[in-house]
Amino acid sequence: MTLVKQLEALGVGQGSIVMVHASMRAVGGRAEDVVRALLEAVGPGGTVAAYVDFEAVDDVRGFDLARSPAARDHGVFAEVLRRWPGAVRSHNPGASMAAVGARAAWLCAEHPMNYGYGPGTPLGRIVEAGGAVLLLGSHFDHVTLLHYAEHVARIEGKRVVRYTVEADGVERTIEEFDTSEGVVDAMPERYFERVVQAFVDEHTVSSGLVGGAQSYLLDARALAAFAAERMERDFGSSRG
Repeated sequence: MTLVKQLEALGVGQGSIVMVHASMRAVGGRAEDVVRALLEAVGPGGTVAAYVDFEAVDDVRGFDLARSPAARDHGVFAEVLRRWPGAVRSHNPGASMAAVGARAAWLCAEHPMNYGYGPGTPLGRIVEAGGAVLLLGSHFDHVTLLHYAEHVARIEGKRVVRYTVEADGVERTIEEFDTSEGVVDAMPERYFERVVQAFVDEHTVSSGLVGGAQSYLLDARALAAFAAERMERDFGSSRG
């Protein structure tokens, strides 16, 4: 079965907005072939996106929207999508997303410099638009959408970080909820994995092979709501 047919069998259809996490080691083959298959599966009305962040490199000063490569930790797929013809990239350095397709410009537009994972950001727009998270052999602990859930969850004691970065020639101080180790001190290691696993166990989730990778297609809106509710239950809701 071709990659396109496997993606379609998983539920990736025409007009879909999919945020992709891909382990090319698990999928096998070339990232370029996976991008082509995804774009064929979503069709001209669809959009393929990935979290790219950025990698500091010697020949680029700070963060440069056009030249800074995707963070190495996110794998080769993110960098291939970032460099794809027609790709759009959002302006927040650490929360930077790349997208290709009909709604790429809308998805990446006006990315807030502060609090870049909440409403009004690419992650928020994926939720708003009824998009999906596609895991192609990627670990459950790597689901970036849960940073959106951290942002919207009504829990007290969220850690805040501030850092300074030169972005497109302008020095900026950015304020953000700490996404490095869980937004509250009580959040244990691999907490995202537990939440995503619970979501998969408790919901009807499409799964199957894409290439050689066990893959999952997760409804972004349902996952974000589930994760935020779970965080409020686990760490104390500040509602009311």
